[in-house]
Amino acid sequence: MSEQPAQPRGKTAPPVSLSNPHDAHLKPSALPPALQWLAIGLFVAAVVVSGFYAVFEHWRRATLLLGGALVWLTVVRLTCDSSRVGVLAVRSRRFDACFTGILGAAMVFMAFSIDALGS
Repeated sequence: MSEQPAQPRGKTAPPVSLSNPHDAHLKPSALPPALQWLAIGLFVAAVVVSGFYAVFEHWRRATLLLGGALVWLTVVRLTCDSSRVGVLAVRSRRFDACFTGILGAAMVFMAFSIDALGS
């Protein structure tokens, strides 16, 4: 077992910072906190409903809803504070928005472009 080095007497360890260092220079969101939490909650709800669709073998609906949720996450990431978005704020705001937007749009395109089974 590795032991952590002991702190000198009278000194405490600095608090762990969970803030995103990529977003340190950004100004706070203009949206009220309640509206930011609502936007994040809508994303989480869409992901959960998409999971239920996938479990019950409605994969096209699941793909469409998950892709739409990722596009919505792009809006959330661009408009909400990183401290509220939490683990969904992985890199810089611009990178996260581009990544989720492109991935979400690709999933929506796939859901619309593939024919339904049995047709």
